[in-house]
Amino acid sequence: MPKKRLKPIPRFRNETEEREFWATHDTTDYIDWSKAKQAVFPNLRPATESISLRLPAPLLADLKALANERDVPYQSLLKVLLAKQVRREYAEAGQHHQRLQPTKARRAPKKRRSKT
Repeated sequence: MPKKRLKPIPRFRNETEEREFWATHDTTDYIDWSKAKQAVFPNLRPATESISLRLPAPLLADLKALANERDVPYQSLLKVLLAKQVRREYAEAGQHHQRLQPTKARRAPKKRRSKT
């Protein structure tokens, strides 16, 4: 089968113009997808969703104390601990869950001291 001659991709003035173009044109006329390589973006953070969670006061106090020892926000530590346990549950059931990648708690930002 002869190789298809690709059309040149036009220059766009802005994203809106580009979006409208690709919404009405077939990319295979402009791009040889057989030469495409998979891109990896390791620094992207997964989307998060806010929830309301009621915890017993002693459990919250223990969580905050642990987080303080590790110098991380307690919400970040809670996410790490929860993700580990969910991965463990899947592993014990003999399942692998793609979305549950290891995560690390981020250190709390250093508080700036004001000069007075």
